[in-house]
Amino acid sequence: MAFGIKELTTACIASACLLAMPGCDDSVPPKTAKVVISGKSFELETAFDDKTRFHGLSDRTEIKPTGGMLFVFKDAEQRAFVMRDCPIPIDIIYLGTSGRVTATHKMVPEKPRSEEEKKKVLPRPGLPEWMASNEKYEARLKQYPSRQPAQYVIELKGNTLDELKVKVGDKVDLDREALAKFAK
Repeated sequence: MAFGIKELTTACIASACLLAMPGCDDSVPPKTAKVVISGKSFELETAFDDKTRFHGLSDRTEIKPTGGMLFVFKDAEQRAFVMRDCPIPIDIIYLGTSGRVTATHKMVPEKPRSEEEKKKVLPRPGLPEWMASNEKYEARLKQYPSRQPAQYVIELKGNTLDELKVKVGDKVDLDREALAKFAK
């Protein structure tokens, strides 16, 4: 079958549109990632940069049963998360570079900020505005540690760990290599 100029132009435009679509370009970080934990699939929001990781699931009043957030870091190191401005319970799973569980915690909401704790300042001049915090508030937040170096951290709806029965050493299925290349 021969193609005329009209058909070739249409085919070229269609190809260009497909290439420009998010998801077709592996240089664009995915907004979500599929993760399988204890045989159950989750579609998690991704956090590849410091700003997104700092904010995390703060201020959320609901997390879907198969939702949550996947934090991806460049390297594995000891980490600790807090319940900064989180009004609902969150379960957390820390993973090493191999995707094996290093620690799990059932994180509980903290007492809301006092009026004094609502005042935020930058730790040092010149930092981005999203880094503004309150030293007194940050100091009182309970820390939930990774116990071992972790490169990936998963936050799920509170009490999901009860159902999953995840334990240290279990393997979580996620595309570690593809995700790690987006970490900043």
